[in-house]
Amino acid sequence: MPTTEAPTGPPVDVIESRLGAALYDPVLWVAERLGIAALRRELLAEARGAVLEIGAGTGLNLPHYPGDLNQLVLAEPGHRIGERIDLDRAPTGVPTRLERASAERLPFADASFDTVVSTFVLCTVGDPRRAVAEAARVLRPGGRLLFLEHVGAESGWRRALQRRSVRAWAAFADGCRCDRDTVGTIEAGMRIESIARGRWRGMPAVVKPLAWGRATTV
Repeated sequence: MPTTEAPTGPPVDVIESRLGAALYDPVLWVAERLGIAALRRELLAEARGAVLEIGAGTGLNLPHYPGDLNQLVLAEPGHRIGERIDLDRAPTGVPTRLERASAERLPFADASFDTVVSTFVLCTVGDPRRAVAEAARVLRPGGRLLFLEHVGAESGWRRALQRRSVRAWAAFADGCRCDRDTVGTIEAGMRIESIARGRWRGMPAVVKPLAWGRATTV
């Protein structure tokens, strides 16, 4: 596949607060211990070759990557939250670097990576469809998107609660949307190979529905 120049454009526009960056890990502390850390480890065991993680946050995934990767690139547009990433937590011997880049505008050529990782990212990006399209663009043929996301409830009282809470939750969580059809967004741009659903234990009801799995380019 021929490569193209990585897209250029205006500076990255990120909604982030100093308080949000400081509270990110403490807010997730209980949930990580109630199963999310184990889920990260299980999902990321499938990462192969050259890996790109979009929306890396504070780097919570770093300890869970396999030690045989060719390279690991973390893309995180936020300055305050990105400053909290400790690259020394990556597996020993894996070349790892941080890039300030948004998921919707990745500064990489086509077919640059074997694996793209998205964990709790597509809820917050300004244009999730474009983020998925960018993930597909930078994946090599046969490459995979590994995703773990909180998603909109399919029906019932939790769906109604999410709709009522969209603005309040976004204001609290630096723009995070609790009601997005993230699985549908991924399906619109890639082919989902496997998917599982569950609950985000230790977190508020509006973000409890979870979906995780892997997808490939169409």
